[in-house]
Amino acid sequence: MNKLIILLILLASVIFTAGCTEDPENATSAQGIQEISVVENMTDLEQINTSLQEGPVLLKIGAEWCGPCQQMKPILSDLAAEYTGKVTVMSADIDQSPKIAAYFGIAYIPDSFVVVGFENGEYVYMQEDGNVTADRFQARVLGVREKQVYEELLDRAVLYYENTE
Repeated sequence: MNKLIILLILLASVIFTAGCTEDPENATSAQGIQEISVVENMTDLEQINTSLQEGPVLLKIGAEWCGPCQQMKPILSDLAAEYTGKVTVMSADIDQSPKIAAYFGIAYIPDSFVVVGFENGEYVYMQEDGNVTADRFQARVLGVREKQVYEELLDRAVLYYENTE
């Protein structure tokens, strides 16, 4: 019985001290860097709606088992870091969020797009040519593309968003 109590106390102390560091100043700056480059895991449309209040949303829909989707992870992380405060970068997994995949009519992955607004009950998307549309199929970026393609799309989306505020 005593061994069980000691084990529980040790377990509790490990849980309570997890994440603690000896240098709080470095911990804060490391946390800030981590927050900057985080790609949000999207499981609900409300996440898009909330993020749209701050700026455009880049959403990549894919799956854990999809090779090209995995190739996009470093690109998305870089974009999240580069566009911090301007764009929210999200990723949704079709296996974990089948309702999201169904809502957006996903038939091929990875499927990415940028949402720049919400009008008349529909999302408004940025197309690669800089025009906006309510038709997601005209605005989607299929497969893995060069990082520059996403940067140009996001630059257009940020400019559009800033001009419509």
